[in-house]
Amino acid sequence: MTQTDFVKLVLPFKDKVYRLARRLLVSKEEAEDATQEILIKLWNNKEKIEDYKNVEAFSMTMTKNLCLDRLKSKQAQNLKIVHSNYQDHNLSLQKQVELNDSVDWVSKIMEELPEQQKIIVQLRDIEDYEFDEIAKVLEMNETAVRVALSRARKTIREKLTKKHSYGIK
Repeated sequence: MTQTDFVKLVLPFKDKVYRLARRLLVSKEEAEDATQEILIKLWNNKEKIEDYKNVEAFSMTMTKNLCLDRLKSKQAQNLKIVHSNYQDHNLSLQKQVELNDSVDWVSKIMEELPEQQKIIVQLRDIEDYEFDEIAKVLEMNETAVRVALSRARKTIREKLTKKHSYGIK
């Protein structure tokens, strides 16, 4: 496999690898390091990579495993889940503040979710993966992925509703 072929194969999903790493790791720098490590591993195994049916799913699995390993390592005791805040600059200031507040609350709620649910929400709702792809990445039954996503969304919805209705009778 030539360098050009490798780039054409990996380029379309390298940002997804970064976003998943960013979701799982605390800092932009940690996510960049993890992404670089994944790309280097893919490059070092570029001859074997052509044997995989879905290189993107394989890469996402590698990213998940690497990030979870880093989170479990002793040197990563201070890492936590974070969310990058994407903004639409065409909104009024008040609306931006409200949206930022909601995103912050969702992010805080997601921090409390079990690891598996965090990853599933990231892959399905942010990265737009199909259930069968998520099942392969997480090595789960597709039905279990649907159930975990449903539970995660329900938890997020209930906690947001509770937060927004606080003090209202």
